[in-house]
Amino acid sequence: MKKIIFTISFLTLCVLGFQSFSFAQSEPVLYFCERYDSDDGEINVSDRFTAGYLTVMVKCDYALDLEDVSIQFDKYNPREKKFEYYKNFDYVVEPDMKYIYFAKNDDSDLKFEEPGFYRVFLLDDKDKTVASALIEIIR
Repeated sequence: MKKIIFTISFLTLCVLGFQSFSFAQSEPVLYFCERYDSDDGEINVSDRFTAGYLTVMVKCDYALDLEDVSIQFDKYNPREKKFEYYKNFDYVVEPDMKYIYFAKNDDSDLKFEEPGFYRVFLLDDKDKTVASALIEIIR
């Protein structure tokens, strides 16, 4: 019985010990700011904003190796209790990029018009999720 308790305790400590070495930046991270400025960088980073235009940021420790990508918004429908497709914007990026900002341009407005919770995705050219995050839009 003591061997079983010792083995379980040892395995638990090993698992907890290995988890302390995980790095938060090991995967691409998607987050939001009001805008990106070439001199000042990210302006007002948050996950809660009022309705309007926002900038989507993606940061990674390694080159993302992407070219044709899209930013997709899914809005939470409280009546159905699920996220539903809202809109999608296409972008072209360089494969060696590790740090990308997606802002309003001629083809993509990146505008959140209505209050609510949104799931935002960076998708590759095969619509596979590269990174995602949640954002709340308030009145």
